[in-house]
Amino acid sequence: MEAIAKAKFVRNSPSKVGQVLTLIRNKSVKQAFNILQFTPKSAKVIIEKTLKSAIANAGKLKNYEGIIVKECYVNQGPSLKRWRSRAFGRAVQYKHKTCHLTIIVSDNKK
Repeated sequence: MEAIAKAKFVRNSPSKVGQVLTLIRNKSVKQAFNILQFTPKSAKVIIEKTLKSAIANAGKLKNYEGIIVKECYVNQGPSLKRWRSRAFGRAVQYKHKTCHLTIIVSDNKK
């Protein structure tokens, strides 16, 4: 059985979230939580929440033995456009990037 959890409009850049997702891809859920616990990245918080949501969607929140992270990927969301003041009265636009995160967990059964 597969279960999907999505987190949309997350205020982290997709490349930074993707670095952490490559660490937990195709691992067991127990091993994924151990990896996330010792990862010094800010994206680990939202990934932990989304992973817990996927486990809850599978109905295995109490006992998640035998569940693996089958797929996890990140896509780019809309950028928030902001302005910053510069020299000589000018303004420069900068963008806050957002991302959409998807995690799919599955049983080991084929």
